[in-house]
Formats: sequence, C-alpha cells, structure tokens
Amino acid sequence: MMQSTLSPFPYLSLAIWCPIFLGILVLVLGRDSRATLVRWAALAASIVSLLVTLPVVQHFDNAAHGMQLVEKAVWVGRFNIFYALGIDGLSLWFVPLTALISVIVVIAAWQVIETRVAQYMGAFLILSGLMIGVFCALDGVLFYMFFESTLIPMFLIIGIWGGANRVYASVKFFLYTFFGSLLMLVALLYLFIVSGFSFDILTWQQLPLPMSSQIPLFLAFLMAFAVKVPMWPVHTWLPDAHVEAPTGGSVVLAAIMLKLGGYGFLRLSLPIAPDASHALAPLMITLSLIAVIYIGLVALVQTDMKKLVAYSSIAHMGFVTLGFFMFNNMAVQGGIAQMISHGVVSAAMFLCIGVLYDRMHTRVIAEYGGVVNRMPKFAAFFVLFSMANCGLPATSGFVGEFMVILGALQFNFWIGMAAATALILGAAYSLWMVKRVIYGEVANEHVAHLSDIGRREFLMLAILAIAVIAIGLYPAPITDAMQVSVGDLLKHVSMTKIH
Repeated sequence: MMQSTLSPFPYLSLAIWCPIFLGILVLVLGRDSRATLVRWAALAASIVSLLVTLPVVQHFDNAAHGMQLVEKAVWVGRFNIFYALGIDGLSLWFVPLTALISVIVVIAAWQVIETRVAQYMGAFLILSGLMIGVFCALDGVLFYMFFESTLIPMFLIIGIWGGANRVYASVKFFLYTFFGSLLMLVALLYLFIVSGFSFDILTWQQLPLPMSSQIPLFLAFLMAFAVKVPMWPVHTWLPDAHVEAPTGGSVVLAAIMLKLGGYGFLRLSLPIAPDASHALAPLMITLSLIAVIYIGLVALVQTDMKKLVAYSSIAHMGFVTLGFFMFNNMAVQGGIAQMISHGVVSAAMFLCIGVLYDRMHTRVIAEYGGVVNRMPKFAAFFVLFSMANCGLPATSGFVGEFMVILGALQFNFWIGMAAATALILGAAYSLWMVKRVIYGEVANEHVAHLSDIGRREFLMLAILAIAVIAIGLYPAPITDAMQVSVGDLLKHVSMTKIH
C-alpha cells in the first residue's frame, strides 16, 4: 500500500472550509440594499479562497507516490468514520481550478444579478468549498456527503435565478443526480462491511474482491458517476439545466460539477473494482463513443447557443470516459487533461453566451449575425474559445483530445479513428456557430445597437483566454503532476485481485 504523507498544516481543510465560511458570511450580509457591499465582499471572499489553494499546488511533490497533504481526525469514532483528506496527481489541479471559476462567476454576476445578490454569491462560494471537498475526501462517508451536498446550492441556483422553465429543469437535475447516487450509497455500505467496518477509501482499494462483488459495485458506481458526467443515455437533464440556469450556474455546472463524475471513476470505480473495469470496458468505450459521435451530431442541429455548447460538453466528457477505459498511460492522462481544459473552455463559452444574452435577451443563433462589426474585442475572445472547443492546436482543447486519440490508437486502431471523428464534428458545430453569430453583415437592428465588452467582462474573459493558451502551449505542469499517480493507478488496475 502506498505511503501517505501527513500534512504539517491543514492546507486542504483551508481550501474547503474557507469558501464555505466566507459564503455564509456573505449570506449574513443579506439585504439587497447592501448589494454593492455584498458584491465586493463576495469578490474578496472568492479571491481569498483562490489564494488559499495555491499552497496546495506549491507543496505538491510530483515525484512522490501515494496521497499527499493528508489530514486525518476521528469524526464519528463509533462507526470508524474519519475526517480524512488528501490529494494526489489525479485531483491536484481541480482544487485551484474550482476556486478560480468561483472568482470568475462572481465577476460575471456583478451587474447581471440584481435581486437576492447575497444569496446568489453565497450559494456559489459554499458550492465551491463542497466541490473541492469531493476532490480531497479519503473517507467514504465524507466523499458521499460532499458529493451529494453539491446538489443543494446548484438546485437553488437553477430554481431561483434560472429562466422561465427553471422549476422543471432544477427538479429534473436533482432527481437524476440524487437517484443515481443512491446506488453508490448502497455500494459504500457494502464496502464498509466487507472491509471490516472501515470507510477508508484507500483500504477499499486493496480489498481482494471476487468478480461476483466487483460487477455490482462497478454498476452501482456507474449509475452515480454516469449521471454526473453525464454519459449517454442518462444525459438528458444537462441541456435543460444549462438552458434554464443563470450564466454562473452554467459555468460551474460545465466547468466543475461534471468533473465530479469523471473523478469518481478514477478514485472509486477503477481502483476498487479493477477486474470489473476491465470486463466492462467494452461497454464503457461503446457508451463513450456514442457520446462523442452521436451527441456531436445532435449539437450540429441545435438552434440555441446554450444547448449547442451543452451538447458539446457531453461529447467532450465522452472523450474523458473513453480515455479512462483504455488502460494506458497516454489515454488516462489525456482524459484528466481534457477534464481540466474543458473546465476552462466550457466556462469561457458559457460566459460569452451570457455576455450576448445580457445585451439581446435571446440565445437563438438565427437572431444574431455580424456581431464582429459591433463587438470586435468580444468577437476575438469568442473565436478563440470556439477554436479551443473544437481542439485547435496551441489551445488547451487540443492537448487532452490528442492524448486520448493517441492512447486510443495504441489500444485499437478503429476505436482511435472513431474518436478522431469528434475533432471533425467539434470543428463543424463550433465553426457553424461562429459563422452564424460573429461573421457576415449586421443581421438586424438589435445587433446594430450592440456595445462591446467593458473592463469587467474583458477581465473575466482575458483570465480564461490566458489559461486556454498557457495550457495549450505548455501543458507540462498538469501532465507532470499526474504522471506518477496515473502510473500507480494503472499498475494497480492491471494486477488481478481474484484469488
């Protein structure tokens, strides 16, 4: 079993609880008469929450095996439940990414949200802390608690600040993700019993489980994580949730919440049920390829910009699950790199759509055209992010997709070729949207009266643009951090445990 290194300082606890407590403070500020104060308080809180994640990256040792910065304390001693936290190369970069997205969401909502400002900002800060908790939890109960708790703020965000059909979308989102997770709870309780009454995830990963136990466990985890990713055919809640959610809700949903499902496969499904993972890999690869190709085709026929980007998110996350079940280093690393890149690119795409919606109050592609003539700065950002969305080299979108395709070609030539069609489909729907929205003559008088982005909007898009280009040109900090952990995971998964 890999040796874990205890942390001399609770860096991870700080990263989790700082945004939660600061979010509660923002809630206490309350009334809309203090909206300006609330906005500045939320911005300060989100920046502090980002700053406290930086030591996590700083103190991470790329060459070390096992968990790092581990914290462990008895939580419920009678049931062997521990407050146990730790990170490795699989989870490291999701911690600062989550905090960065929260800063951008606060900036994005500055002028747009005018009612219940404190509740809106507070919900996002609390959600940020809960999502970081999922990436750090090493105890089954703690993992489940954080995993499920993320539903509550997002349910409220969609249900209160969403569009006309928000109640339907928020209830559908909640029911899909909640019922998917109930089977995972049964699986966690089963593991608790067979492990000698332990909720330690690292202990579970060492259990010599027979195939008769591994298959049901894998399927139980699959239900929870497939809905979250979301994989075809349990993806239908996502376009509804995206279309009805406020811009900030869409940003966090696409950038971070979908990644909780992908991360769950890495932390629970693959290491706890390795033989079942190999046995059911053809199923997972098939579902992933359907997501990549079929959902890519569905994205092509969308008339609503948000729906198009929502379907493209499902297709991109299909790349992630495809990479994880090839069982080679290149593909798994590519899947993780794709999750991080998609976190930045999808956030940027939804922010761009939010910028247009704030001005025109429509997301229908046909009602735009010639936006570049009125909004040249915005058009430059929109084209850059669309290029990243379809995997253009030198953008972050290329790194993960290219690695997954290379890994797939090593695994099976035809699967690699099928995966590569996603680059063509991605280019097709992204460029089609850019052509219809950005280029051409000014389509109507509404577009003729558009004004270009201000300093606030420029700042939030510039931060993401720098991230997209930096990851595209120099992905080494991300790939170097995950190298050892991915190698250990694949070594563990390739060793049969059946005696």
